[in-house]
Amino acid sequence: MTTTTVLDPATLPTAPADDEPLFEIIDGHKVELPPMSAYAGRIASRLSHRLNDFGERQNFGEAVTEVIFHLPLPVDRNRRPDVAFVSYTRWPKGQSQPRSDNAWKVVPDLGVEVVSPHDLAEDLLEKIAEYFQAGVSLVWVIYPRRCLVHVYDSLTTIRVLTAKDDLDGGIALPGFRMPLANLFLEGPELPGESGNGQSGASPIA
Repeated sequence: MTTTTVLDPATLPTAPADDEPLFEIIDGHKVELPPMSAYAGRIASRLSHRLNDFGERQNFGEAVTEVIFHLPLPVDRNRRPDVAFVSYTRWPKGQSQPRSDNAWKVVPDLGVEVVSPHDLAEDLLEKIAEYFQAGVSLVWVIYPRRCLVHVYDSLTTIRVLTAKDDLDGGIALPGFRMPLANLFLEGPELPGESGNGQSGASPIA
């Protein structure tokens, strides 16, 4: 269940400690994020490594994991994608960032959500909509247990890729391409492997 705490904007924490759960800021409330599964975390790390390698080789930008961004929306939103890519067009290389900022005040070119068993579909769709409203160019939603990637070119334009396909950067990261087989090394989950005993339509995985 999502946990919320009302915060004084002047005293918002800059970052969670290592033993604290990650959070986002929604309308002045600190909202705990569901825990990411270990496997989802590994997928996020693999992808971030590939994106960073591309960004460095092309002198194009930087990939980050679990960094909180302030989105320029009519409502107060500090969102924390699992992985994001920020090009040097949006944040010039070497530009300083105030270390006292609670969130990075830039809109990433790419936002990535890696789905874990406790994520909720409605929460995910709300976040995707806000990404595009704020100016994110491309969103990837990764389903590690199913070895699927939903590529959102817009909120209503979606492509579904499998482990047999290549993932490309589209307009956000022109020239980036990687075989999804290199991301989903373990293959799809087999029946009976999850072991979480959950049922129902709300959680997604």
